[in-house]
Amino acid sequence: MRILFSSLGLYGHTYPLLPLAIAARELGHEVAFFTGAAFERTLTSRGIEHVVGGMAPREAFEIAIGRTLPGTPREADPERIAYTFASVLPRSFATGLAPVLADRAFDLVVHEFGNPGAGLAAKAAGVPALCHSTGRMLQEPEFAEPARRHLAELAAELGVEVPERDTMVLGNPYLDICPPSLQNPEFAASPTRRAPLRPVAFSEPGELPSWVRDHREPLVYLTLGTLFGAEGVLRTVVEGVAALGAKVIVSVGPRTEVGALGELPDHVVALPWVPQADLLPHVDLLVHHGGAGTTLGGFAAGVPQLVVPQAADQFGNAELVAEAGLGDRLVGADVTSEAVTATAERLLADEAVRAAARAIADEVAAMPSPHDVARALPDHAVLNT
Repeated sequence: MRILFSSLGLYGHTYPLLPLAIAARELGHEVAFFTGAAFERTLTSRGIEHVVGGMAPREAFEIAIGRTLPGTPREADPERIAYTFASVLPRSFATGLAPVLADRAFDLVVHEFGNPGAGLAAKAAGVPALCHSTGRMLQEPEFAEPARRHLAELAAELGVEVPERDTMVLGNPYLDICPPSLQNPEFAASPTRRAPLRPVAFSEPGELPSWVRDHREPLVYLTLGTLFGAEGVLRTVVEGVAALGAKVIVSVGPRTEVGALGELPDHVVALPWVPQADLLPHVDLLVHHGGAGTTLGGFAAGVPQLVVPQAADQFGNAELVAEAGLGDRLVGADVTSEAVTATAERLLADEAVRAAARAIADEVAAMPSPHDVARALPDHAVLNT
């Protein structure tokens, strides 16, 4: 079977799809992946054809706002957000994918939730499609209504329709990587056809410090992600976790130099990048930004979490962690080094939180694996025609 995956060209939108794409390839399916140029080596090294295409989200934001942004876009009015993700980006992906689908006989398209343009291209070409989630379905944001309008307009231009409810899913079956007990109850009760899929943390392979597997002190892992992490916030959080006296690994990400953190104590190791999927099973506390991939990776590893959200869906993920008893959150002015230290100390000692984290890990482990779901992809292609 020929399967085309597609995601926006961002780590948090591409990495969640890779375990299923890799599993499908390992089961003998012919797999291609339509996304940005940055993922070429990641895909081709795993035997997945990389089809370069789709506008970069930053460029789409610049078009929507009408100017070149001086830094990472953090705030925009709801209409501009809707225009970006439900018009500019979908139009780019739908236009770019149309000739690919016309030239090649794909049996199935798997598009991630944030990339409905690929799903619209599949509808227009008459190719069955699945929508792959990237996290929990959050409560409808204020830009949901204009997003529905923009997607409906684009769909009409392509000669197809979109549903009024769960519009970004496009009426396709939904591969849900959120643990069932944590899913938004309203979405869980909606008519959208859902199929569970175990969230599997993905990262490029790499070497961990030799002491990670044998550490005796508590191990804290800190990351503020690849997109929104602010250097000032990172320094504050580093200062807070350093005061714990525990072993700390900091992944500074692409927007900050390791040297910008200044001189660090011996028990704090800052690196430009770490193989997060390999590290998480050894961690006692995960301190992070609330990105969906990191949050779900923490669930799968059974690790208590302290979330310091910066933008987008991170605030909803932080709220979920706190309300489910899986950790805590610090937001805005509450993010001080003293608060980070105190909250982290409490979470490291809280047996109830650790027990809740272990229970969620058990729930995740019981979900169908990527290989289980990959074996069923031909059935999805048939049932969705």
